[in-house]
Amino acid sequence: MKARALWVVLVFFGLWSSPAAAGNRFIVRDPSGLTSLQQVCLVLGCNVAGGLDGTLSKVFLVTTPDLIDPNAFLQILQSQPGIAHAELDALLKVMQATAAAPPSGLSDNTPVNYFGATVIHGYVSQPAIAIIRLPDTQTAFSVSGAGIVAVIDTGVDPAHPVLQSVLVAGYDFTRNIAGSASELTDVNQPSIGSGASPAMVNQSSAAILDPASVFNFGQPQYQAFGHGTMVSGIIHLVAPTALIMPLKAFNADGTGYLSDVLRAIYFAVQNGASVINMSFSFSTYSSEVARAVKYATRHQAICVASAGNDGKEEMVYPAALSNVMGVASTTNNDTVSTFSNYGEDLVWVAAPGEGIITTYPFGTFGAGWGTSFSAPFVSGAAALLLSVRANCNEACAERSLAQAVWISPDLGNGRVDLYRATGAASVGPY
Repeated sequence: MKARALWVVLVFFGLWSSPAAAGNRFIVRDPSGLTSLQQVCLVLGCNVAGGLDGTLSKVFLVTTPDLIDPNAFLQILQSQPGIAHAELDALLKVMQATAAAPPSGLSDNTPVNYFGATVIHGYVSQPAIAIIRLPDTQTAFSVSGAGIVAVIDTGVDPAHPVLQSVLVAGYDFTRNIAGSASELTDVNQPSIGSGASPAMVNQSSAAILDPASVFNFGQPQYQAFGHGTMVSGIIHLVAPTALIMPLKAFNADGTGYLSDVLRAIYFAVQNGASVINMSFSFSTYSSEVARAVKYATRHQAICVASAGNDGKEEMVYPAALSNVMGVASTTNNDTVSTFSNYGEDLVWVAAPGEGIITTYPFGTFGAGWGTSFSAPFVSGAAALLLSVRANCNEACAERSLAQAVWISPDLGNGRVDLYRATGAASVGPY
């Protein structure tokens, strides 16, 4: 069953030039705006490719030819009058992980109705649903989600019959195209270049397809294909009447620029997103990402990020930022997943992240492992909280979701319990 997508008004992020993929790229903050920075580049021989912060017009992507030493040029930029901050634009990469055996529910193809869409029974009856107490919560509090959840990821399958009716217009930052942010456009497209400082995205994007699928995306150029559709399907499972805004900042090969992540955060806020899901992580602190997230929370957006899949106690971003809920992965037995990062300074809560059955491109279903697939359980939970408290913000969501099932200090407040969290939001003085 297919329904029309609901579209929202977009804020256009200005005219963009097309910087060469192999050039040096810098994120530059100039409080005086575009004209001031263009004057700087006129002297230094750089190019202002476009704005990164939408209507604020203070943060920009600056490029130079690759024959210029990027670290030396960064120091020159930082010394210019009027430049408040400059940093290298990192090239992020989603890393594929090895998955376990397919969960039995993936072959449970009996069609059932779920809030107006036909889904497979295995999707709505998988163990994670009972673990987080989703059916109890939906029944007791009459909640099914509210607001717009922005998904910064590889895009979405805009024609997927399960998701189509809840999608609002997003943006493809990899191509500078407004609209559906379809990840299907990456099929048979070449990988982007690697001319920026490398940063590894430590999270799983592995998927096991429904055996009925005839598609083969095992090649390196497709190693992250479907990731955004999978994340969106988990959010929809938890909060089926919440709207989803797909923001494509990563390509099918898993690569994407930090500057596009920044653009996506500002776009989400300026286009009415209530929740921002970031199922990626990187190891180096970024001042501009921290400022973008702070901007989001000041404008009442709830921010959620995956804790990463190195199986270590380490700080990764944006999950480690103080105004982001970092999410670790648990097994179906409420123990920490062996691949999941952990630590009370990183993790706010945990959620199931092994063998999660969810939507996959071309109208199919897949299963995924990783904190990438734990985070959207929490983003969906935030949308449920908005059903009982329309003005719930980051602080409200953090306090409510802290009412979790205690496991250990390594997993913050514990494993998510939707019933407890929704109950706390409905009565708490937030």
